[in-house]
Amino acid sequence: MRILKQLVLVVVVSVAGSAAVQAAGWSTPLTFVLGLATAALTLAAYAWVVRRTERREPVEVALKNAPAALGRGVLIGLGMFVAVVVNIAFLGGYEVRGWGSAGGAIAIFGFMAAAAVTEEVLFRGVLFRIVEERLGTWISLTLTGLLFGLAHVFNPNATLWSALAIAVEAGFMLAAVYAATRNLWVPIGVHFGWNFAQGGIFSTSVSGQDAPQGLLDGMTSGPALVSGGEFGPEASLYSLLAGVVVTVVFLWLAKRRGTIVPRRGRSAPAATLAA
Repeated sequence: MRILKQLVLVVVVSVAGSAAVQAAGWSTPLTFVLGLATAALTLAAYAWVVRRTERREPVEVALKNAPAALGRGVLIGLGMFVAVVVNIAFLGGYEVRGWGSAGGAIAIFGFMAAAAVTEEVLFRGVLFRIVEERLGTWISLTLTGLLFGLAHVFNPNATLWSALAIAVEAGFMLAAVYAATRNLWVPIGVHFGWNFAQGGIFSTSVSGQDAPQGLLDGMTSGPALVSGGEFGPEASLYSLLAGVVVTVVFLWLAKRRGTIVPRRGRSAPAATLAA
């Protein structure tokens, strides 16, 4: 019952906000503002429903250390994609043809802020966290990671391979980030940094979806396993490898910190903001 209440409210807020962002049609100021508003409302709705249904403070979205944790996450996400695109470019799968559009990058910023927050609140804040309480970290990571990949199988240009890649490099990885940090700010930051780097900086497709041109006029080409093909770099082997590496690092960190929940554990470790 608790998970249903949380899911319903978060889905209603995020769907309404996402619909408004889509309706804006990539209008630079409107998409930017609506995207940030959707992100803020989704976090507020999540905090409210946690207080009402779990009778506790939602420390996983506490504002006290949010800027530092969010900033670390963004740097990780940006760094990951820069490493990926540099490797793709080295093999001739990506090239920069000039400068792109600052206005497009601003619109993408708002859109990706909404996407990162709504997906992290839903998949890590609600699904992963509550399933973990009953089945432990490993099973919850596997189930919610696969579900995250499945949720992207209906995207434009998606394939079974791209859905599996998303499950591993995003679903598993972001769950591992949450398991190690016990707050939502770091995975939100990683998610946003990764997505914004793709569309807002390097102007590649993001999960199969095209967006306005970002800061660079860039283009991918060549074998799909290198460039990601029409789905974008997330279907590249380099992205998969980067996701696996970061997942392993954060799971090691979670084990070291003692935040891995055993299968028969009654509750997850207390959320912290020590990213």
